[in-house]
Order: sequence, then C-alpha cells, then structure tokens
Amino acid sequence: MVKNFSMAPIGVFDSGVGGLTVVRAITDLIPNEKIIYFGDTAHLPYGDKSTAAIQAYSVKICDLLLRHHCKVILIACNSASAAAFDLVKEYVGSRSHVLNVIDPVIDYLREDYTNKQIGLIGTKQTVFSNIYKKKIDALDAGIELKSLATPLLVPMIEEGIASQKICESMIHDYLSRQELSDISALILGCTHYPLIKKQISDFYLGAVEIIDSSEIVAKALKGFLEFHNLLNKSSDADMHCFVSDYTEAFTALTKLFFKRKVKLEHYPLWE
Repeated sequence: MVKNFSMAPIGVFDSGVGGLTVVRAITDLIPNEKIIYFGDTAHLPYGDKSTAAIQAYSVKICDLLLRHHCKVILIACNSASAAAFDLVKEYVGSRSHVLNVIDPVIDYLREDYTNKQIGLIGTKQTVFSNIYKKKIDALDAGIELKSLATPLLVPMIEEGIASQKICESMIHDYLSRQELSDISALILGCTHYPLIKKQISDFYLGAVEIIDSSEIVAKALKGFLEFHNLLNKSSDADMHCFVSDYTEAFTALTKLFFKRKVKLEHYPLWE
C-alpha cells in the first residue's frame, strides 16, 4: 500500500483510445499526477455491448487498478459510466474513490444551460440507457435533451481515419438529422469524440457550443482531489498504459497525444 495516499496513481479506463482525451486534459490541468490507463482494446467498442458484458469488463479492469493502489478510479467511458458505475462503486467500496464522466457534465449544464435545448451524441449504450435524460430531468432546470446514437464514429476513430473525407461525410450525415435540430449546444457523449471536435465544430460554423466532457471531467477531478486532500504535490508524474489487445493505432495515438513514448503493457482481461 502507498504510505502517502496523495502520491498514489489515478486509474483511468476506457474501451480504447477515447479515454486518452480525458487523460490529456488531466495531465494538462494537474501535471504532477501519476496515471495508470487501461484501454480495453480487445472489447471495443463498448457502445454495442450488453450491460452485463460491460459490467464484467469493468470489474476485471478495476481489479488491476486496485492492485496498483489507485487513489481514484475514473471511468473515462460514457458507455461504462452508464452501464457499470453503480456496480463498480459497490465493488470497489472503500478501497478507492470511483468517478464517472457523466455527472460532471450534468453539473455543467445546470450552471449554464437552464431552459435551453441541448443535443447529445453518443454510443447506442449511452443514448438508449437514457441516463443523460434522467439526470437532466432530475435537475428540473427546463433543459430539453435531443439525443442521437452515432455508433459508426468510434470504430472510425479507432481505425485512425478521423481526418479523412469519409469522416466529414459521416459527421455531416449524423448532425444533419432532425433529432438534433434547433440546439444551442452539443454534448460529446463519448470520450472518443473530442478527437473529431474540430470537424464537428466546423459543421456548426460556431453557432452551437461543443461541450467537451474531457475538459469538464478534468476540472471536476481536480476539485475532487483538492477537497479530499489527494492532490499529488510531488513532481514525479508518470504514465503507464495497459491494453487488453495490442494495436498499432493505440501506440500511434499515445505518441500523438503526449509527444513522447508512453509505457505500454499488454494485459489480457481473460486468458
């Protein structure tokens, strides 16, 4: 066990590379923190998996993060946050703090979007779970949510073709649909989507605010660490990535994100 718990790492997991957008936002905001990241590349995308499957993957990943004495486990995946947050929190218990990427966005909406129409794009699991709608309705702030499942975006991003014409065409097709008409802001309800934030922003020509959950989540995490006296004040920051299936795309994106070689270790969830 880590003697000084504030110096323990933060565990972050996602179905693939998407959670790295959250990690990058975290390292930019609180650069002294040690990060252990798990990308479940063997099972991506989570968005078309059953709730039971996502819960099983999440628990196995948490076992690894707990063995590394993580002071916080951040579920950096909207699909897993929707399907497994309550179960993971119960499973982890007092061994670590568990956070998700949905609640900070809901708090942000309450502050800035009363009585407005907000769009949401995400995976099938996230959208059809209705978790955003339930939480927004509970705010009783007059916010109308207009949601659209965009299941083809994650595989496209994972394949590394986000900058190509096929990506622009797909984004245009999704965002032009009636389900997202007359919105004042759009929630990127998947941590992969900040990787195509520019293309989405270009489609709206600045008329719609793009709500990037990675930045909001990083700020919420910093506030949480400060409140619980868990900020790492040393300067021995480090990052270690685990993947359940090694892919060249993951390696390339870690170098692109962090401008350096990141420790990458293969860790299959089931052998």
